[in-house]
Amino acid sequence: MADAKVARTGVQTYLGSEVGRPDLDVVRLYRPAEEVFSKDAMHSYAHRPMTVEHPRDSVTSENWADVAVGQTGGEVMRDGEFVRVSMVLMDAAAIRAYQSGKRELSMGYSAEIEFVDGVTPDGQQYDAVQRQLRMNHLALVGKARGGEELRIGDGRTPGEQDRGDNNSPKRNHPMSDTKTILVDGLSVVTTDAGVQAITKLQGQLQDSQTALTRATADHTTAIAAKDAEIAKKDATIDDLQGKVLTDAALDARVQARGDLLATAKRIHDADYTGKSDSDIRKAVLVAKLGDAAIAGKSDAYIEARFDHLADAAKPTDPVANALRLGDSNPNRTQVSDHGYGDSVAGLDYRTRGQKKEA
Repeated sequence: MADAKVARTGVQTYLGSEVGRPDLDVVRLYRPAEEVFSKDAMHSYAHRPMTVEHPRDSVTSENWADVAVGQTGGEVMRDGEFVRVSMVLMDAAAIRAYQSGKRELSMGYSAEIEFVDGVTPDGQQYDAVQRQLRMNHLALVGKARGGEELRIGDGRTPGEQDRGDNNSPKRNHPMSDTKTILVDGLSVVTTDAGVQAITKLQGQLQDSQTALTRATADHTTAIAAKDAEIAKKDATIDDLQGKVLTDAALDARVQARGDLLATAKRIHDADYTGKSDSDIRKAVLVAKLGDAAIAGKSDAYIEARFDHLADAAKPTDPVANALRLGDSNPNRTQVSDHGYGDSVAGLDYRTRGQKKEA
């Protein structure tokens, strides 16, 4: 007959495959006090069969005779963060297992698991919460998941020797509880404290990896934005370079602009300052021909009409005229005037008339 702690509140670590989440390596499972010490949960600790290690299946009336080695009593109470229950071992093999050092206790139970992240009141992080706990059996085990305090004994430090009534030394208590945890794909056996430390480090590593991924993504985005900005500037530079005139082209452009202004002023003298070539031609046509000359007309049409007016307004070349009339002296202008001939004709008539009178 014994009285021992068999369960506790807090966070316990499970492999994901143990809680139906094979996609997760490790699950930190939180058992809050309001669930562990609920009325229904506490009642379920009483009169449960005891087993040596956990059987493959839950204990039922079908397999009870094969696996049961004792049972819990009806006294169930809260002891701080623990549940304490009375029990008795009634099987010789189970008693020998106890005497050989198998003294820790682990409840077999069913529960609902709610996968939700959080932090316990004492600052422990968890991945899921256990609710609706219902006990099925109590197992005598070598290593209890809930820690070495869940055991049959007086609670002294592991390694300290127990003495029976005859003061003969008994075997040492088992060493601190061990757990199996996956670390980078490898199964590592460690203590409950080790699990907490490893889990904390894994969380910090995950946080660092997340921060690195975020920083890398932000950096990539910033580089892409900077590349786009540089590409835009390069395109602007290329466009401006395409618009830069060479010296010869600039000279030709100045000459053409000067010729256009001179022609426009010759056709219709006005101030064309600040106007484009196209606007100069339109202004000249409107001044000479009216608004209808440019209304709805294309630039090509307007340019052709302007050129026609320019040809008509070209000044007379005296040298060309002299050459055209046959005068060898280009400095003398031929004049077409019939007054001189008429005068000579008149003189001849008067002279002839005088002779006749003589």
